[in-house]
Amino acid sequence: MSGHSKWHSIRHKKAANDAARGKVLTKHAKILMVIGRNDPCPETNKPLKNAIANAKSDGVPKTNIEKILKKLAGGHDDGVIYSDLVYEGFAPGGVPVVITSLTDNTNRAYTDIRTAVMKNGGTLGSSGSVMFLFDHVGVITIKNDNKSEDEIFELVIEAGAENFEYEKDESIIFTNFSDLGKVRDALAENLEVLKAEPQYKAKDPIKIDNEEDLAKIEKFIDAVEDVEDTNDVYLGFEYTGK
Repeated sequence: MSGHSKWHSIRHKKAANDAARGKVLTKHAKILMVIGRNDPCPETNKPLKNAIANAKSDGVPKTNIEKILKKLAGGHDDGVIYSDLVYEGFAPGGVPVVITSLTDNTNRAYTDIRTAVMKNGGTLGSSGSVMFLFDHVGVITIKNDNKSEDEIFELVIEAGAENFEYEKDESIIFTNFSDLGKVRDALAENLEVLKAEPQYKAKDPIKIDNEEDLAKIEKFIDAVEDVEDTNDVYLGFEYTGK
């Protein structure tokens, strides 16, 4: 199981929790407000159209999305300016971590994220301290639609993607960050695209082979994710235990 897939599973598990679900709704509301501020029309604003698809994939109700779009179309945003921040550091076991934040209060975000990191066996580093250990990639989740791994492989190559992970019902496609939109649109011609977003993917994940260390990492993830201003958490590890 790769580090990405393990993290994908953890995030899916947390989404079932009511508090985590509320966090997901808030996260997507912020993203839609930022991307749709200057152009609230999904048909002319491709990033907004993609953000809406991502929100739906994460279970954001259609009525929530429509309310935000209606508010933006009427020229009534909340007047809040959000800052897009990235923090770098280490989780327990020396696992490198990248934390992204979309916040209206940079001081609060730094203090709360730093506290959660330090209280759960991690440390925050300076800018560039671990970023060289990650690639900034585009990650696209698609439905397999009963297609075989070979068939998905051909479509992935034709779309210009770099790699993919084939699973039973869905597959995860990796591409260069700069090619995310182009590859997403190419895949959408033949497959149902569930989600397309930028992520940070570890180049050489640290091997974690026992449940005790894994539990510490999961506790760290839970604590950092629970911070109001945390957007996403990316860790450079691969669980090799049974």
